[in-house]
Amino acid sequence: MAIDVRIPTILRTYTDGAKSVEGSGGTLSALIDDLDGNHPGIKDRLVEDKSGSIDLRRFVNVYINDEDVRFMGGLEAELADGDQVVVLPAVAGGAG
Repeated sequence: MAIDVRIPTILRTYTDGAKSVEGSGGTLSALIDDLDGNHPGIKDRLVEDKSGSIDLRRFVNVYINDEDVRFMGGLEAELADGDQVVVLPAVAGGAG
């Protein structure tokens, strides 16, 4: 199962500068584990342990085929061969 994962600039230090990497897994959680196996440290930048419960970090947005995973089951969102996953850091701030 091949899944195309788009990596934001801020996380490319984990992928040797690659804008896109390939991963596999039947769920987003499994995909993140697979990515961490090939790109150590990336998982810690995407998920956090909240009182024994693993969840996406608050300021990380993940999309599967342009749909926000928070509305698809979060880390348990299902993946299929050929899906595209996009990781985007949340942007905040501006003029006051």
